[in-house]
Amino acid sequence: MNELTLKPLAVRIPKEIEKEILELVEREKLDKATVVRTLLEIGIVEWRKRTALGLLRDGKVTFAKAAEIAKLSLWEFADLVKQRNIEWVRYTPEEIEREAREAAAA
Repeated sequence: MNELTLKPLAVRIPKEIEKEILELVEREKLDKATVVRTLLEIGIVEWRKRTALGLLRDGKVTFAKAAEIAKLSLWEFADLVKQRNIEWVRYTPEEIEREAREAAAA
C-alpha cells in the first residue's frame, strides 16, 4: 500500500452508525480509526461509481469521462455499466435504421 499522510478528521455521527462501527471493530479485530478509514474508502469508491453512472445515464458526460470520474479503466467501467444495467445509449428505432442505412451505403 502507498505511504499515506494521515490527517485528523472530527465528525459527529448518529448513535446507530457508531454502533455499526463498534460491531466491525469487534468482528474484524481492528482499531476504530482503521475501521472508519476503511469505511470511508469504500464509501468514496462507491460514491464515485454511482456519480459516474448517474451522469452517464443522464447524458451529461461521455463514457470515457464517466470512467475517469469512477477512476476505472474503460473496460472496468463497461463491466460496471453492464452489472448495474445502466442504459446510456439512447437511439430511437428511426435513428438506428438511418445509421444502418448510412453504414451500408458507405
